[in-house]
Order: sequence, then structure tokens, then C-alpha cells
Amino acid sequence: MARGTCVRITAAVVEELHGPFVVREVDLDDPGPGDVLVRVAATGFCHTDGIARDGDLPFPLPGVLGHEGAGTVVAVGDGVTGVTEGQDVVLGWPSCGACRNCQAGEPRYCLRMGELVGGGHRLDGPSALRGPDGSSLASHFFGQSSFGTYAMTTASALVPVPAGLPVELMGPLACGLATGAGAVFNTLRPEPGSSIVVYGAGTVGLAAVMAARNSAATTIIAVDRHAARLRLAEELGATHAVDATSTDPVQAVHDICAGPAEASMDCTGNVAVIRQAIDSVGMLGTALLIGGAPAGAEFSADHLTTLWGKTIRGTLGGSGHGQQLIAALMDLHAQGRFPFDQLVQFFPLDRIEDAVEASYSGAVVKPILTMPH
Repeated sequence: MARGTCVRITAAVVEELHGPFVVREVDLDDPGPGDVLVRVAATGFCHTDGIARDGDLPFPLPGVLGHEGAGTVVAVGDGVTGVTEGQDVVLGWPSCGACRNCQAGEPRYCLRMGELVGGGHRLDGPSALRGPDGSSLASHFFGQSSFGTYAMTTASALVPVPAGLPVELMGPLACGLATGAGAVFNTLRPEPGSSIVVYGAGTVGLAAVMAARNSAATTIIAVDRHAARLRLAEELGATHAVDATSTDPVQAVHDICAGPAEASMDCTGNVAVIRQAIDSVGMLGTALLIGGAPAGAEFSADHLTTLWGKTIRGTLGGSGHGQQLIAALMDLHAQGRFPFDQLVQFFPLDRIEDAVEASYSGAVVKPILTMPH
């Protein structure tokens, strides 16, 4: 219900480092200039939310996380154009729109991304959240803080959901799914007949497999330790599956490809697996680093084989224009070419701790939290 210049919402709050997600009432500002208020239908849980809770991605606490939201626009602030109330949207990544990288068409690498993602407030303003007693709460995680019934964002981050698609399913396209798919479409851009190895068949890795299936790559190798996820990878387009619990994956890749692969992707953030991804490609090959490792992590690579034309490259959020990518993935899903609904399981917000546990145990690839209204 509205209370003057704010709205009382229900949100999952992290009170302290490593603390649980506590579902309680908080106050969210009414939209000011440039703001868009979205009634959240559902939000995906991403391991990045857990990384932020545990301090490996700096975010001030107490605060509200969540960055894979989708819902309906309910109000806009002064100066907002191109967004209408009642419009179903995905809440994409934020960007400043003014720095050299944004101007060059790479808003995922916005020079102000650190403060946009983890500053805990509007880009050039205060937090939009506080406790009912007026106590401070950090907001705008990835420009949205969507672990709540409502979220505050900006028009430039929003992607309209086409009519006929279930809005509660679309949120994970904002981060995990776009990250894996964009790494293939925007960064690797596989040539006809090429080979791609995907280390880690979670949300990001399986999105990469689905994207590779929509590319000209003809050898798509999934590597994981979960048999069920490897079976799912094959259903979604992997031509080969390698169980790393019983097989040396680097040797397996060389056997399958009759030599090194053209490209590999680490979707785990595990330093030992990163080395396997690097060793899976050879001259003129690309090892793409995607998974988030703990703060301060370092990896090593063999110097000589890297010197011989190998590229080790990082990628963030799928690169390129996130709104264009998310829109394309929605169209591909509607056409049956990106069936990410096979990865998800829905949990009500008050079961967020169960969703987190299911994600970390591997029981669920992509939990989605549905919001009470």
C-alpha cells in the first residue's frame, strides 16, 4: 500500500555478510526523475546473488539482492520515455549510456559498472530502499534489487516481453542465460564446422550449448560432473558429453576433436577447471572465461602453447547490447529454438532459502522466485 512518497513492499533482505535471506516488509521510494517502478512477477536466483551475499562481489549490507527480474511497469518518473504503464518487461543490466564503452556499443562494459552493480544506490542518487523504521537498506543491485514484490530501475535497462510469453519465466534471460548465449553469439561467433567445449552444464553453460546449437558449430562438447546435467546438455544440443568425475576432460576433447578444440568456455569459476579449458584449445584457439571465481583468485597457463596464437579472454554478461540479446533470446524461445524452460523450477519468495540450497546442491539448474501480490 502507498505511504506518502514510498510503497511498502515485501523483499528478501540480507542483513549481514554470509547471512540468510530474510523475507520482510521494507519501504521502496516512489519513482523520481528517470526512475521506473516495476511490479515484479518473478526473479531468478543466480550464483552472483550468493557471491554478493558472501562478500566476493562487494555490495553494502543490509540490502536487497536479485538481478534477474521480470514483471510489469506500474509507474514512471519524470523524463521517462519509451516505457508505458502496464507493459511487461525483463529488467536487464544497467549502464550509464555516456562513457566511452557505452558510446562504442559495449554497455556491458560500462566504465561505471562497478557502482551500477554493487554501489547499493541509484547511479547518481541515494538508495531507494529503507526499513519501515527508516533504517538504511542498500538498493539497485545490478540496477534493480528484484528480490522483492517491486523493483526500481531505469527505462534503458528494460526489455519488453512479447505478447504470449509468460513474464514469470523471462527474468533469467537478464543475466545467466544471456551470459552463456551472448558468449557464443557475440564473443566466440563460431565459424562453420567449428568445435566448442563448454565446461560446466549449469545455467550459463547450458545457455551456451543452446546458443551453439543455433550457430554453425558442429561439435559441441559439454563437460560436467552431474550425469543428469550432461543428459540435459545432450537434449539441448550437445553432440558429446564428458563426465569429468571419471574421465580426463582435456584428453577427451582432444580425442573427440582429433586435436584441440577451436574454442572452450569455462562456466564454473573453478581455477582447476579454468586450466582445463585453456588446455583444451590450441593454436589460434580461444579459451573464454565466464564463471565467477572467488575474489582474488588467480589462474595459470602454459606459456609456450599460449604464445603460439592462443587467446585467453574474459567476457561479461554476454557482451554487446544486452537489450538486443535478451529480445533475440525471447524470440528464439518462442520459436522453440532456445527451450530454457527445461532448466527452471519455481519457488515462492518465502522459500528463497530452499531455492538457494537447490541451486548450490545442483538439484535445480535455475530456481525462479515467484512474488506474492
